[in-house]
Amino acid sequence: MSLPIEPRRARKRTNGLGWVVFLALLILVAVAGWFIYGAWLDKQPNKEHITPSFSDHAKPIFYKGIELEESASGTGDGLMLPLNVVREQLDPHVYYEESSESLIITTANKVIRFKTDQLTAWMNEEPFNLSFPVQKIEDLIAVPVDVLMPYYRFKVIEDAQTGAVLLFKEGDVLQWAEIKVDADHPEEPIALRPEATIKAPIMADMREGERVLILSEQDDWYRVQMTSGWIGYVLKHDAKLLEPEVIDYKQEISPVVPWKPLGGRINLTWEHVVSKNPDTAKINAMPGLNVISPTWFYLADDAGTVGNKASKSYANWAHKQEYQLWPLFSNDFDPDRTKAVLADYDTRMRVIRQLISFAETYQLQGINIDFENVYPDDKERLTQFVRELTPFLHEEGLVVSIDVTIRDGSPMWSLFADREALGKTVDYMMVMTYDEHWASSPKSGSVASLPWAEKGIADIIKLDHVPASKLLLGVPYYTRIWSEKTENGETKVSSKAVGMETVRKLIADKKLVPVFDEAAGQDYVEYQEDGALKRIWIENEVSVRARMEIVKKYDLAGVASWRRGFETADIWAAIKESLEKRP
Repeated sequence: MSLPIEPRRARKRTNGLGWVVFLALLILVAVAGWFIYGAWLDKQPNKEHITPSFSDHAKPIFYKGIELEESASGTGDGLMLPLNVVREQLDPHVYYEESSESLIITTANKVIRFKTDQLTAWMNEEPFNLSFPVQKIEDLIAVPVDVLMPYYRFKVIEDAQTGAVLLFKEGDVLQWAEIKVDADHPEEPIALRPEATIKAPIMADMREGERVLILSEQDDWYRVQMTSGWIGYVLKHDAKLLEPEVIDYKQEISPVVPWKPLGGRINLTWEHVVSKNPDTAKINAMPGLNVISPTWFYLADDAGTVGNKASKSYANWAHKQEYQLWPLFSNDFDPDRTKAVLADYDTRMRVIRQLISFAETYQLQGINIDFENVYPDDKERLTQFVRELTPFLHEEGLVVSIDVTIRDGSPMWSLFADREALGKTVDYMMVMTYDEHWASSPKSGSVASLPWAEKGIADIIKLDHVPASKLLLGVPYYTRIWSEKTENGETKVSSKAVGMETVRKLIADKKLVPVFDEAAGQDYVEYQEDGALKRIWIENEVSVRARMEIVKKYDLAGVASWRRGFETADIWAAIKESLEKRP
């Protein structure tokens, strides 16, 4: 018997949509996981370490986070800075003289000389011992920090491992910070990175309490420098700011000017001594005068011999009149001789010793320096000489003054003078505000028109930064009689310098009537003689009183007149009354 056959059951068809949904969910989960992982990864700092490096310098020097061009040398107590760095960062007037291999530092009251490779130095010509000498290494001059410390306020940090030197100088404000690690992970150092991002590699690991110098900030980061010299970025929350450190200015007592007129201004006149001194019995009274400067001393040769035209009897007369006696010391207008004398320290010292000896002999109260016709390339040497001379003269209680022209484009009569540097050194500066139109000028004109003289003074105050309290206005006691003669269509100009009395007599003899020249600020006459036009811009009481107004306007130290003997008697009273008169 056969069993009944059961019918076949149909297979249940699979739902394809379910798989699609499942796969989609799986992909979504994977993508979300990827984004979550990526977000987590973005928050993870870069753990890669790189080896930082400096330039090719073995001992790089940094100032305010900038690596300087030249490298330090030596180490520890014998650390040395290159001369160029010393000049650029500490004192532009540190002077190196190749011929004598001498480094010279000048302060307000000291001249210190260091010879290379010698442990003996000289301060105001007195010897003292050094721990480390100035060295000449190939073509570079290396100056021990130990040598500089007594004269400048600065600080250096040297890293024994990297060799880096951090330099700080007076006036700098240093913002230090202290590294702080995560309290939950104290074993983990704080990273210094080359960029302000945690994705930058690690330059150096910093430990708890390590100090870094803050250079700047950027968002959540500080740009810092480690004492090892490395510069990079650290997160702000990893650095605790400390109290700023200030490198104080060196408190050097400036020497007191040896003499100032009590309650008034300086009224100085130069005495022109050619070969012999004048008969003082024939010198008329000069009310108001308080300083006289005879042209006594000059460079006589290339070896630094100081020529002397001084007179003991003239000195005694000046003292009896209660005048300050500040003889003039000139370079004899000889540029070659000037170059030879200024080029050598020992020669300059020979000059200084002679001037000090003369000061003792003639009981002087000051020296007036008058160097003119100087080669422009001797500019720095002249400044150095004055910087060396001044402390020695101050040590003897002498006033130091110097004569300069106004600022103009003449290389050997104006441009050679560093008025700003000289003004910081000397007690007084006489501005020779005359010879606007000089003896051989191609054009006739005033010896010193008022606007020209005033501008000359204003420029030195404003552009050369010389204090008005140090400036004396130059006053001419002479004028020029100009001759203009036209021949073959060409006008030839010549002149003759004369004193005030000569002009006064000429005007009276020719019955001339002066007119006031508004542009020049002084009286003017002209007349015909021998086929030539004669022109005179007159120096007299009118012009002198006008010049005194410049003195008062700028509150100058006083006046310096060239020269005694060219003036008329009324000029002294005019100056005295003008300077004593209160506004």
